[in-house]
Amino acid sequence: MSPDRLRRLLEQVANGDLSPDAALEECRALPFEDLGFAKIDHHRALRSGLPEVIFGEGKSAEQLIAIAKCLLEAGNGVLITRLDAGKSAAVVEAVPDLTYFPQARAAVVRAASAEPTGRGTILVLAAGTSDLPVAEEAALTAEFLGNQVERLYDVGVAGIHRLFAHAAQLRGASVLIVVAGMEGALPSVVGGLVDKPVIAVPTSIGYGASFGGLAALLAMLNSCAAGVTVVNIDNGFGAGVAASLINRP
Repeated sequence: MSPDRLRRLLEQVANGDLSPDAALEECRALPFEDLGFAKIDHHRALRSGLPEVIFGEGKSAEQLIAIAKCLLEAGNGVLITRLDAGKSAAVVEAVPDLTYFPQARAAVVRAASAEPTGRGTILVLAAGTSDLPVAEEAALTAEFLGNQVERLYDVGVAGIHRLFAHAAQLRGASVLIVVAGMEGALPSVVGGLVDKPVIAVPTSIGYGASFGGLAALLAMLNSCAAGVTVVNIDNGFGAGVAASLINRP
């Protein structure tokens, strides 16, 4: 139940186009719907402006299908993150209009109102091609939440001239999500070039002393560029949500 949908229901009741009982039936699943193994938070979009998203890791294909169908029946879009290829075929076959994006390990059914509503563009940067799964998760999440998204990939500090060639694109973004593994230096560089919020995402890409992304995480937390904030290792979803909140009109 989104704010727009509830507003339309109230307007229909006020205009006499819908009975109170019919409107109540539309709201029957609020504030949540209990499936036994999961409680679907239909109230979340009203409460926070963001719909519930399905974390696919650890859930069976049958559970994912049931949750996704429940969200669709309530008039919501569907985003499943961390959906591995082994389960994706069964889920996509069972859920209408669901599209799987293997690089992002995510599946999406976009809401009916798919036009971007954000006030500007969210730019997602990836230091290297190995960082693309996390970057694509961030980009798909931001698009699902109603934002215009641009991508700028393989612009890491090993060839910094590749980044500088896109200076105008950097300056034109409203929010920047910067994804990097190894030593995690790219967000500091970008933070020193722009006057917009920078959300840094450390990835688990790197050799032994990267400690599965911990080195990049600590580097980003210690950035000397003001305005750089950091999400958890490999958390492209969290970065996409944070950027969406910042980009609200």
